[in-house]
Amino acid sequence: MSRTPENEGQEKRVRVDSDRATELFGYQDQNLKLIEKSFAVRLIPRGNEVVLQGEREEVDKVEKLLLRLNGALKDGHLSSAEIRYALRLTREGKEEVLDDLFSEVVVVTNRGRPLRPKTLGQKEYVDAIKKSGIVFGIGPAGTGKTYLAMAMAIAAFKNREVNRIVLTRPAVEAGEKLGFLPGDLQEKVNPYLRPLYDALFDILGVETFEKHLAKNLIEVAPLAYMRGRTLDDAFVILDEAQNTTPEQMKMFLTRLGFGSRAVITGDITQVDLPKGQFSGLEQARQVLKDIEGISFVYLTERDVVRHPLVQKVIKAYEAYEGKKGEEENPLFPIQEEVRTID
Repeated sequence: MSRTPENEGQEKRVRVDSDRATELFGYQDQNLKLIEKSFAVRLIPRGNEVVLQGEREEVDKVEKLLLRLNGALKDGHLSSAEIRYALRLTREGKEEVLDDLFSEVVVVTNRGRPLRPKTLGQKEYVDAIKKSGIVFGIGPAGTGKTYLAMAMAIAAFKNREVNRIVLTRPAVEAGEKLGFLPGDLQEKVNPYLRPLYDALFDILGVETFEKHLAKNLIEVAPLAYMRGRTLDDAFVILDEAQNTTPEQMKMFLTRLGFGSRAVITGDITQVDLPKGQFSGLEQARQVLKDIEGISFVYLTERDVVRHPLVQKVIKAYEAYEGKKGEEENPLFPIQEEVRTID
């Protein structure tokens, strides 16, 4: 290929803040090595500077990426997953959206760590919670559905937009296995509510959480406790909603009172209801999809912010289940094609 002004070799130096260089470059420069694999550039770290060598277009892209990442570190830590996601968006030509993504802080944790959406799907989710009275966040494990909803609830509480936070989950086995566990009903359902407690501890700190809990400003309870109540001026989160029955889902949604908002999270691929029992979340998708003021946000494996292998696990299972479905119903692909053409 003949060289042109656009692709001829170029060298640039990018200086980053000295106190952030180690985190930006990564342990043993792992982040820089990731960038080199993604772009046709060579990166040479020298103190808090990086020398960029390569074709002009690639060098310019990486220069802007490094400066964006450096700016994002001013507001807190960047995980390797976030850096990988920034690389992906830059490769896809969507790097401009990184500025909005990095600049939005939902809430600051008890330890001073800013929480923000880490993917475009998560940003859409946060924006929907800001605008809609009821939001359904649907997607696989690791996409931040519950954690972000919790962060938004705490932000609304701190800003005095609501007077309390109510967190609930269905205890799927409540009529079956919980009876064999020791303790009263609250102690029996606590294992089901543990993930909600963990998120609250992480964001608020144990002491602040317990203080709000004692004053009934935060309530964590199984879904069965919601029956017969009206929840005014509250931010209500229903987690693991795929394990609700249609009756439970309707009951929950009709608990909302004046000044309240609700976020319902779930993964329709992980239903633990007895075989043959229809999920309340699946029914709600069909019944409420066209209701103004209710938003449905679908997160995918691209929004997974856990270990990189989690994305691969999700993709592998989706491929396996899709192939299994085709084998069980060989006419399905033909039917789907006809429906799409119509």
